[in-house]
This record gives sequence, structure tokens and C-alpha cells, in this order.
Amino acid sequence: MSSTSLSGATVAVIGAGTMGTGIAQIAAQAGHRVRLHDAREGAAADAKAKLAATLDGLVAKGKLDAAAASATLARIEPARAIAELADAKLVVEAIVENLEVKRKLFAELEGIVAPDAVLATNTSSISVTAIARDLKAPQRLVGMHFFNPVPLMKLVEVVSGLRTERGVADAIFELSKAWGKVPVHTKSTPGFIVNRIARPYYAETLALLHEGYVTPEQADAALRAAGFRMGPCELMDLIGHDVNYAVTESVYAANYFDKRYVPSLVQRELVDGGLFGRKSGRGFYDYANGAPAAKPAASRRGDVAASAQLVLTDGRTAQQVAAETRQRDVAVFDWAIGPGGALAYAVAEGASEAFAQEVAQAIAAAGFEPLRIGDAPGLVVARTVAMLVNEAADAVQQGVCDPAAADTAMKLGVNYPAGPFEWLNQVGTARVVELLGALAAHYGGERYRTSPWLACRRLQERTA
Repeated sequence: MSSTSLSGATVAVIGAGTMGTGIAQIAAQAGHRVRLHDAREGAAADAKAKLAATLDGLVAKGKLDAAAASATLARIEPARAIAELADAKLVVEAIVENLEVKRKLFAELEGIVAPDAVLATNTSSISVTAIARDLKAPQRLVGMHFFNPVPLMKLVEVVSGLRTERGVADAIFELSKAWGKVPVHTKSTPGFIVNRIARPYYAETLALLHEGYVTPEQADAALRAAGFRMGPCELMDLIGHDVNYAVTESVYAANYFDKRYVPSLVQRELVDGGLFGRKSGRGFYDYANGAPAAKPAASRRGDVAASAQLVLTDGRTAQQVAAETRQRDVAVFDWAIGPGGALAYAVAEGASEAFAQEVAQAIAAAGFEPLRIGDAPGLVVARTVAMLVNEAADAVQQGVCDPAAADTAMKLGVNYPAGPFEWLNQVGTARVVELLGALAAHYGGERYRTSPWLACRRLQERTA
């Protein structure tokens, strides 16, 4: 199958939910004949009817040509029985996230489709290697992980299991480009690229909340100022805490309970209380009167001037810096790596209130909104970005992806303002490694251990 080509192939999509229907839509829009099947009687026909209404809406808004909409819909054929998928050259599964159910489906498909047909799973978390285990031809199974909503989100993670043939993965990579997507290759490991690297974005804020250093509003404001479209608390409220917590538990267990991925008691409490976020009416925020309005970021005019008493965070607390320098009036401020807005800072215990006011004035004079938080090691942006970089570096070290794929995946899959390796180049390896070291010294344990990839890069820079 090394010369597999899927150009013009008949595509079968199994699962007529939101994801499956979206996949069917983009395949049909790209000119493929699509057979849409769902185990529930009438679900595929209902999905096509809903898609027709969606396409009509796009035509009415002038976003889609009427002829193109009609042609797209005509190419999608609901299939009542799985046997009707026999002529498909590519089958994309988008059903329930259950390993045994997926294994059973693909085993059945092997007896229906041609030996050279490609089998693809849209799983977001299950091992592609595990799904393919009992197949007669496991080399033709590949992950084709889309992001929701499929017609709008550009990223596709092309996931290779241990037995996936490279030609099959390359064929899916090229097909994804033909469908207007931006594919990235990744190895089948827990979370793939996006769901793995993104864990610290939630985890660091949850840790800060658990330790009482910040409020949800403060954490969100600080990270929006760094360029993120949504802060972690409002984003978890949008995703749903039940969903986000379940993903964290899954990644934690799949990594043999590595403390880097440990779930949060703060989030567990929300889940236990049914406070899932927007869909339940309350999470970190109350949505009884709609979503709270986020304050727009202010324009940044300059940089905060560091001094002997006002220090850019290197992971140490203000109190630790004060003790080591034998000064009373000491403050630390966060990394300013985005468009501007709130900038977190912390003041050492025992510092005078007059000094604290001077710090706030200096931050405001530089064009930021002063955001005083508890004396947290690494503050908010610095520790979050450093851990995102660290996680991406480990993914590269372990052969999950390359740096370019990591940057592309995080920008397109979760709309990050920059990729982790772009941040690394902006901030510098030395600063990231130093901050991780300070966090590891403060907390102990393994959570903040420095990636071997980063440590090696730092040594190379020192000897260059």
C-alpha cells in the first residue's frame, strides 16, 4: 500500500453525529462521493437534512455558491447498512470513544471493503495501535483526527500507530491538504499533539487556584494579555468541566500516573457538583445572565523596567528573592509576551504598602494594567508558557512530532497566539530552563522536571 492514492476515492463516513457530518461535508465539498452511515436507523438521513439547512444558510449569507451547495449535498448518500460501504476506498470512523466498539467495527469492515481500502479513525484519545491490534491488515489503519467544528477548523492530526504503513499516513496527509486542511504527522501516544501539549494551560491555573494565589478572573486576565483568546477558566467553562476533567484523567492514566498530568481537586469539586460551565449555567463563572464580558486588553506602550527591587520572575517567589538579597521591599512581575493588558506581579511579605503602590505605578506607566496576585512561584504567564514549552519539548524528544508540527498544531488546533517553540525562541532557552528549575526546587517531585530536549539545547547554547 506504499503508493496509496485517495484522489477521487469514494469515501465512507461512519457516525452521523456532529463530527461525522462535518467530515462528510468537507469530503463532498472536495468532490468525493460520500456514503454516510450510522447504526441508528434514520440518523444518516436526518444528518443530511440538517446539513442541507446549514448549506442553505451559508448560501443565504453569501458564503457559499448555490450550485456548489447543491452539488455537495448530491454527493452525500445515506447508507442504511454497513454492507453498502463496500466500494469505499477510504472509511473514516467517527463513532463513540470506546476501544472495543471501534475494534469490532473495523474488524467488520475488513470483511466488507477492498483489501487496499484505507481505514481511518477520528479518535481524539484512543491508541491507534490498540484499535488496530486484531486486524488482519493493521498497516492500513491510521488516525485522522479532526477538530470541531470540522468545516472551520483547519488542523488534522495524522496519527500513525506502530503498524501503520508510512504510505497510508502520507496518503491521508495529502488528502487532508486536498480537503483544505493543514495536516501534521504524529505518533500514537496519549493525547497525540494537541491534547497532550495543552494540558499545562489548564493545569497551572488549576494549581494556582488550589493554592489560593489567584482568582479565576485574575488568571484569565493575565493569560488573555499574553495573547490567548480565552483564559483557562473561561475556556474550561466553555469545553465543559466534565469533558475537560475526563480528558485529564485519561491522559494521566495513560501516562502511568505521571504527576505532570495529575487531575485537579478544584475541577473535581466542580464536576461532583454538576457545575460543568456554560452548559449547566455555572462553572467558574455564573452564566445566568449570559457569559461575563471580558475586559479588552490595553495596548502596551513599553517594557517594565527591572531593578534591584522589581524583578522579572525567574520562578522564585518575591519572598525568596527578598530573603536571598536581604531586602524588604521586593516585587516580581510576570512575562510580558503578548499584546498587553493585565500584568501579574507579587510583593514580598513584609514589604511596605508604599513600595507596593510604587510597583503598581511603574507597571501602569509601562502601559499595563497592574494585577497583584499572591506570591506564586512563576506567577501566571511565565509558569504556564514554560510548562507548555516543556511539554512540547518532551513530545519532540519522544518522537511524537517535530517542532514545526507542534507549533502548527497548537496554533490551529486550539488557537494559541504562538507555538511553543516560537515562545521558546522569543523568551530564550536559558530563561525557560531557569524557571522550570526554580519551580522544581520549590515544589519538589517530578512535575516540573526539565525535558531532556531543553536541557540538551541549553548545553549546546552554552558551548556554542
